[in-house]
Amino acid sequence: MRRAILSDIHGNLEALDAVLADVQTQGVDEIACLGDIVGYGPNPRQCVDKVMTFAWSVLGNHDQGALYDPEGFSSGAERAIFWTRDQLENAEEDRDLVAKRWEFLSELPRVKRDGRLMFVHGSARNPLSEYVFPEDIYNPRKLERIFALIERFCFQGHTHVPGVFTEDGKFLSTSEIGNKYTLAGTKAMFNVGSVGQPRDGDPRASYVIQTDTQVEFRRVPYPLEKTIEKIKAVPELDPFLGERLRDGK
Repeated sequence: MRRAILSDIHGNLEALDAVLADVQTQGVDEIACLGDIVGYGPNPRQCVDKVMTFAWSVLGNHDQGALYDPEGFSSGAERAIFWTRDQLENAEEDRDLVAKRWEFLSELPRVKRDGRLMFVHGSARNPLSEYVFPEDIYNPRKLERIFALIERFCFQGHTHVPGVFTEDGKFLSTSEIGNKYTLAGTKAMFNVGSVGQPRDGDPRASYVIQTDTQVEFRRVPYPLEKTIEKIKAVPELDPFLGERLRDGK
């Protein structure tokens, strides 16, 4: 199995298209998504349509926020979610397609398992909304409790910061491991980073290629100025959601 794993697309069509073009060069068997297809970005409908063609996806907190009421969101993120919901509900398109998008989002699971692999948006303990940040290495009890729920490997997103958490309490950035991590006998958590809103100081879209023996982190440039202009053209979207793309923060 050679699997491309994407997460946190956040309605950024330019980033998603660039990543999918890169994926096509990698000879993958399937493409998967770890949630947050929508939210923040200017093209929620188009991004949902593309993810519907993937092998599978799990639910993200922004996806849930579009379906129901957003909880714990910043004011800018909340406004973006309400605008996103309106885009999905009131699209001047075939009503069957509109219904198909809603049905797809509403049926997304919170957890996906494949043998000893676990796939979530947030964490193994709280699949939808718990953040696991690099600085959590200084909270060993938190990591111990999460690792206790993982059989071997867990893949997640949500923080938009790619890297590897090891069972002995370390966080390995992608630069530390040369963008590749060999799957061994010890447990590990992999944050695949964000396609549409990277926050590790690198503005390029992030995703991983997972095989039976290795996880490879890949970065892909995309025309972010085009996305920024689209965001600025929507009054309901905070311009900051576009401007932060330049710095990857």
